[in-house]
Amino acid sequence: MSTYREASKYPNFQGAAFLSIMAGIGRLIECLWQYRRRYLLGGLCLAGTTSLLMMVPWWVRAAIEVIERGDPESELGGYVLLTALAAAGGGLLRGISRSIIFNAGRNIEYDLRNDLFAHLEKLPLSYYQSQRTGDLMSRAVNDINAVRMLLGPGFLNLVNTPLYFGYAAVFMFAMNVQLTLAVAACLTLLIWVFGQFRGRIQRASLRVQRQMSRMSAHVQENLSGMHVVKAYVQAEPQTARFAGLNDEYRVRSMDLARCRGMINPLMVALHGLTVLVVLWYGGWLILRQQTGVADLVAFFLYLNVLAWPMAAFGWMISLIERGRAAMERLEEIFEVEPSIADPERPAPLTDRERGIEFENVSFAYNGDGEAALRDISFVVPPGRKVAIVGRTGSGKSTLTHLIPRLYDVTSGAVRVGGVDIRSLSLEELRGAIGYAPQDPFLFSTSIQENLRFGDAGATEQEVRRVLGAADLESEVEVFPDGLDTRVGERGIALSGGQKQRATLARAILADPEFLILDDCLSSVDSQTEQRILHGFESVLKDKTCIIISHRMAVIREADEILVLEEGRIVERGNHESLLQAGGVYAQMYRRQQMSDELDEL
Repeated sequence: MSTYREASKYPNFQGAAFLSIMAGIGRLIECLWQYRRRYLLGGLCLAGTTSLLMMVPWWVRAAIEVIERGDPESELGGYVLLTALAAAGGGLLRGISRSIIFNAGRNIEYDLRNDLFAHLEKLPLSYYQSQRTGDLMSRAVNDINAVRMLLGPGFLNLVNTPLYFGYAAVFMFAMNVQLTLAVAACLTLLIWVFGQFRGRIQRASLRVQRQMSRMSAHVQENLSGMHVVKAYVQAEPQTARFAGLNDEYRVRSMDLARCRGMINPLMVALHGLTVLVVLWYGGWLILRQQTGVADLVAFFLYLNVLAWPMAAFGWMISLIERGRAAMERLEEIFEVEPSIADPERPAPLTDRERGIEFENVSFAYNGDGEAALRDISFVVPPGRKVAIVGRTGSGKSTLTHLIPRLYDVTSGAVRVGGVDIRSLSLEELRGAIGYAPQDPFLFSTSIQENLRFGDAGATEQEVRRVLGAADLESEVEVFPDGLDTRVGERGIALSGGQKQRATLARAILADPEFLILDDCLSSVDSQTEQRILHGFESVLKDKTCIIISHRMAVIREADEILVLEEGRIVERGNHESLLQAGGVYAQMYRRQQMSDELDEL
């Protein structure tokens, strides 16, 4: 069992956060290991850069000693040339190292984002019922960007800073032990300051990222439901709520900024303190003839080289802690294992004629909660049509969700061609099913691309054929760009009936073996419905269909009609037999007849 899921079983377990952090660190190590050659090469270039640049003060010291001794000018020129070459070589290697390491960070960002999206695509619908889209979007964008900063500039400074301090310590000890110990005392204070702020920055970073997720979720929900916001005159309340979320984000960001802002001045102050210590103590040693001017100048040059690493400590701490917090949040998603997945050894669909069978199927959305379906058993023979009717909330759509394994049954079995669908690969199972849902969804692209979503190789002639069957071709022709007309987010440019007919056309374009129509004509008028039914006669011929509808004209020709009540099958038969029985179906039929008569008045 994964560390995150193990921890989440025990909400009061104090090590839960630690286990989640360790899981995130493990994934970071995997990322680094995948690009280990690039990071190794970048690290070697960094080492070369540091080696050359840290030799500059040493050679300046040697040059000053040449001047003090009055040695020939040629010797002084040699040190000047060495210093120039070291500075040029160090600058070149600096550029190469940054290019290699930053590009590796970008590549990891690319891989992580692809992996996260692929993982999200595998998670079941039940996962998204408990998550907010804006939060997931924030993690996929902001948090992955924070990880990239950690593995790019953060890694560079994490490697570079110890190299600088290590080289400086060696050269300084070689020149004067007492002065080096004085500098070390100042650096010890720097390490103590680092420890004091590290935890605060990590917690502040996590709070900022979580608040950003809340803001993203609020914006996404409002933009997606803008028609509802306007219809209920909620623009001002929603704006006020966003202002509150934004204010909280500002407060948390300011807290993080204060933490980061306090570190940088402290680092600069400590560097200044170190300079004062070297000036005072070094001058005192010179007066006592225990060191030379050349050594003191070299010390100042080394401190000047160390100025940026010391000042960058705060920035580096922030990058590290934000990256760790971001990886922890990403790991919460990665650690969720898909509850609906391919079996280890998928069974093939048999070549014989395939029907759909429900055997004693029960289902509850919460696993052990109240059942939405209870003891459902029926068979749809190959090439036959079964209609399902029932009042709102009776479980009709839930039943259809079980066939393509959008959810798994709680008990019992669903079979296709005599094979339990849990033994089939998801690709083969879902590839054989055309599904037109009750709530139509279209992507923010063209009509043609939406229809080709399930069959990218469909020709324009095939697209027009299914549009004609869905009685939509003539309406598409009057659009500005015809089939290439963009429909906007969730198909906002189309009417409800047009969206339903477009999703219906998409379902039949791939010529699936099984067709599930979940009340997909509820938004069209009765005349359009009749034209569509007539156009579908050839399309539905010999297909195994499950049809849900509240309109009797759609279902009366079905081979069998199932009536659901509170998740159970309470009646079954054809249209005539159910009318004669005088039960629930007959009541629904008479009620619809009365409604149709009133509409005609």
